[in-house]
Amino acid sequence: MGFWKRLRLTLEMIKFEHSVFALPFALTGALLAFRESRFDAGGFGYKLLGIVVAMVGARSAAMAFNRILDADIDARNPRTRMRHIPAGILSTRFAWGFVLVSVLVFLLAARALNPLCLKLAPLALAVVFFYSFTKRFTAFSHLVLGFSLGIAPAAAWIAVRGTLDPRILWLTAAVMFWTAGFDIIYSCQDYEFDSRAGLFSLPRRFGMAGALWMARLLHVAMIACLGMLSVSFGLGVLSWAGIAAIVLLLLYEHSLVRANDLSRVDAAFFAVNGYVSVLFFLFWAADMYFFGLKA
Repeated sequence: MGFWKRLRLTLEMIKFEHSVFALPFALTGALLAFRESRFDAGGFGYKLLGIVVAMVGARSAAMAFNRILDADIDARNPRTRMRHIPAGILSTRFAWGFVLVSVLVFLLAARALNPLCLKLAPLALAVVFFYSFTKRFTAFSHLVLGFSLGIAPAAAWIAVRGTLDPRILWLTAAVMFWTAGFDIIYSCQDYEFDSRAGLFSLPRRFGMAGALWMARLLHVAMIACLGMLSVSFGLGVLSWAGIAAIVLLLLYEHSLVRANDLSRVDAAFFAVNGYVSVLFFLFWAADMYFFGLKA
């Protein structure tokens, strides 16, 4: 099998297109930092490019690492046994090479952004790699995954400003709660397998009905954090319109799944959450464009 085909299969394996989930929130963090500098941050376009490259590198490394680490588990799970590594479509050796290259891309992007980004880069990698182990010992692995994505907006702020403002942590918390909520919904599919295999998840611990209620509560917490973020930065009416749009999308997402009917989980997980992140960014970017100079 040629290199380019293996690379394509690897990108397919890690669902490269799903980088869209967290990237708009990271870009929002960057725009908030740009706004805080009175739209006078030098080389902002260059920094945005660096943020995108760094995020793609970190996510690609983390996803490939997760697939390698979980290959034995995936081989035993009827839902995942046809994933590329357990199915023998892609070699573990090539996947490890992809992880190393992705880590290098991430580190080079962090180095190009500023010294603090480079200093914090190993910590960020440790967090995103640590998630892959958590399902083996804690039912709260969903929150660890959420935190792994949630650090992206704070990292983007640091990339633009060179320091951390505690207010941006409202966005970190919002992304963490949002991700944990939809990951709980997705993990309901593996309730029976996790129980047999001794893996940890909230559906296994509290049952699917209980876990779905926890997902709803986490999404309520997300909305509360977004409200606090808007107030903290003194944003305008479009930011609240964006929050309202997210509320409607999350209500629709939760209407798609029931403890006794998971047939529409993919629509809830993939389609709706893509709209959540993109619409959030569009509304908040528009707010900063139209009302930013009044702040």
